[in-house]
Amino acid sequence: MHPFDKALELEPSGDDRWRGHTIPEWANMVGPFGGITAATIVRAIELHPQCHGHPIALTVNYLAPISDGEFDIVTRAVKTNRSNQHWIVELSQDGDVKTTATAIFGLRRDTWADTEVAPPAAQRPEDIAPSIPPFGVVWFDNYDMRFVDGGMPEEGAASGSSTTTLWVRNNPPRAMDFAALASVSDIFYPRVFLRQGQFVPAGTVSITTYFHADDDQLAAQGDDFVLATARAQRFSRGYFDQTAHLWGRDATLLATSHQIVYFKG
Repeated sequence: MHPFDKALELEPSGDDRWRGHTIPEWANMVGPFGGITAATIVRAIELHPQCHGHPIALTVNYLAPISDGEFDIVTRAVKTNRSNQHWIVELSQDGDVKTTATAIFGLRRDTWADTEVAPPAAQRPEDIAPSIPPFGVVWFDNYDMRFVDGGMPEEGAASGSSTTTLWVRNNPPRAMDFAALASVSDIFYPRVFLRQGQFVPAGTVSITTYFHADDDQLAAQGDDFVLATARAQRFSRGYFDQTAHLWGRDATLLATSHQIVYFKG
């Protein structure tokens, strides 16, 4: 089984309830990688018999680190309309809530469409050497990352820009789906590392991902690289915000994300 799908294995444990288990392949500095938690929440909703459509928006709030071991997820469909469906989700361990989320699923229909933003200029991923995972963070091994700019900074090499652009795909390659897209939306190391040129305690507090891709666009994406770019807007009083765009190689905008990050230093 692919390590991504292994992490998303869930068993029903009652009405609206699922039981999962962390796996060491997705360990972060504290608890599992936040992206894999977001992906697990998407999968829990997708498995629910009342699921209506596909992800449109997902907000995940990280209340406390998830410990190694089993966890429980409760998914509740709050309201289902003709076009969309609203969910509230909680992930807990031994009754202690560690993560909350809200999600909107919906049915997409053919309408007028346009994309006002454009992907950044970037050489082909085949022309860029794969990055070396930093400081022993295990979950990095599950991705093939090839930095266009804004790679992991060397100690003391502060930058005047917080922008990072990279090509990324699952390692080993795996076809893109909505859960994988949710995970890649959180692929970026904290922007404060790049600006200050040093590693400081930091972690995502809340992330919202907007899914723009439909089934056909995800099928066309296959297991190819995604061009991911992110930048911060403001660093202030221990928090910064981050905006990210995820593009297919054919310049299709697959998803956008926004998050608020806590940091020290």
